[in-house]
Amino acid sequence: MKSAVCPGSFDPVTYGHLDIIERASAHFDQVIVAVLANRSKSSLFTNEERIAMIRENTKHLPNVVVDSWYGLLVEYCRTHGVTTIVKGLRAVTDFDYELQMAQINYQAARVETMFMATSPTHSFLSSSIVKELAHFGGDVSTMVPPNVDEALRKRVAGK
Repeated sequence: MKSAVCPGSFDPVTYGHLDIIERASAHFDQVIVAVLANRSKSSLFTNEERIAMIRENTKHLPNVVVDSWYGLLVEYCRTHGVTTIVKGLRAVTDFDYELQMAQINYQAARVETMFMATSPTHSFLSSSIVKELAHFGGDVSTMVPPNVDEALRKRVAGK
């Protein structure tokens, strides 16, 4: 079985993330969405909340599973027998960082990285922008699925 992992913090998951996950699912027997703990970011949602939101929005994709991991992505790949990472690219600035990571991951564990150009419809989206807009009462309903929009509104209202 040819598997790939789509890693990220997904805090929160956006339509841009879901676009990449769905498109990747057409090319692999199994796509694992790995919700990674990021030491350098303070999360708005817990890992469990992010996993639940992703599962809800990928339940129509039978070959997509959602998991979590704390540590190096290549260790996750080794542990689960995954040889391909799929990453979405929005702009040249994404490429600069992701190319370095791809080269490190290949050198460390012979794990390939496949880049997918983000759909132009979602190219401006990032979880950080969505959180910032939501924090100040902006409408993010066109950027995230309804369950994520609702969770965001509840979370920022409580702050």
